[in-house]
Amino acid sequence: MTTERRQIDIEGLAFRLIVSPRPAASTTPTIVLVHGIGMSHRYLARLHRVLARSARVVSIDLPGFGGLPKPGYDPDVPRMGRALAEVISTLGDARVVLVGHSMGAQWVVEAAAQLPGVVAAVVAIGPVVDQENRTLSAQVRALAMDTLGETPRINAIVFSDYVRCGPRWYLTQVRHMLAYPIEQRVRALEVPLLVIRGEKDPVAGRDWCRRLTAAAWSARLVHVPRRHHVVQESAPLAVADAILSHTASAHPGSAPEPVMTSTTLGTP
Repeated sequence: MTTERRQIDIEGLAFRLIVSPRPAASTTPTIVLVHGIGMSHRYLARLHRVLARSARVVSIDLPGFGGLPKPGYDPDVPRMGRALAEVISTLGDARVVLVGHSMGAQWVVEAAAQLPGVVAAVVAIGPVVDQENRTLSAQVRALAMDTLGETPRINAIVFSDYVRCGPRWYLTQVRHMLAYPIEQRVRALEVPLLVIRGEKDPVAGRDWCRRLTAAAWSARLVHVPRRHHVVQESAPLAVADAILSHTASAHPGSAPEPVMTSTTLGTP
């Protein structure tokens, strides 16, 4: 698969783009993948490759992550979301689908709010932060539990990316992650929302994801059996199928009726 890599600087914030071209005859909107706190595009790579069979796919590394320079100031979620929206505007696509994992869900929700008429749909994989666990200690416990269920390969990617991020930048961003009211911000979305979680995800729990889905105007919740927080890497085919189905239902220019459903997938 041919990919292009380039860097874009927006007001002192450096973004890296990994772009796979649109397959011949594909009419699927561009799909943009955004990692979570401490991470990079590396744990989105398997999902990227599967989606690239059907659509143009862009994985984005955010400032300070994946070895990119740390900004000279401290952008909160709304500021990072605005800058991300500017990056997406450079892609030259009239319709995009924004996909974010963990804290990436916060950033894509904010970016979607900045791009009316451009974003066709939003996907939140393992979204954070549960209102009932909105403390650093609760998140550390949940992540520690999650490592016990993930594969050694996934844990190696996660821990090595955490090292590249560094504790100072991680702790700077985790303050914004804990403060961001995603359950309120999804109410502002004017496009369909898809929430995906691993059935055994201790970070994005079942009840929390149900509440988040119910808060949106039009949303669907999908559970992937036997998977944990990094479900896009452990079950990329199942996650890609859910994203493409969600994308196909978001027709440009249409006004779908509000909907809230919950589905558990078959064996991925």
